[in-house]
Amino acid sequence: MPTATMTTKGQVTIPLAVRKSMGLEPGFKIHFIPNEDGTFTLHAATRPITDLFGFFGPYEGKPLTVEEMNERMMDSVAEENK
Repeated sequence: MPTATMTTKGQVTIPLAVRKSMGLEPGFKIHFIPNEDGTFTLHAATRPITDLFGFFGPYEGKPLTVEEMNERMMDSVAEENK
C-alpha cells in the first residue's frame, strides 16, 4: 500500500503509483471529498480536455460555421434581454 508522510507545513507528496493510477499531472487540482465514515476520497479536479471525448454523444447535424454560431449566440442574448 503506498504511503506518504506529511511535513510540518501540511504538505504531502503523492506516491508515484497513486499519481499514475489517478492520471495526476503537475498543476492538477485535487478535491478531498469527505465520506460519512470520516474517510476522504481523492478526486482529480483537473482533467485533460480529451477526457470529454464522447461525453455529449455523437453530434447529429451539420457543423455550424462561425457566423452561424455568432448569430445563434446573439439570438440567445436577445431572448434573455426581452
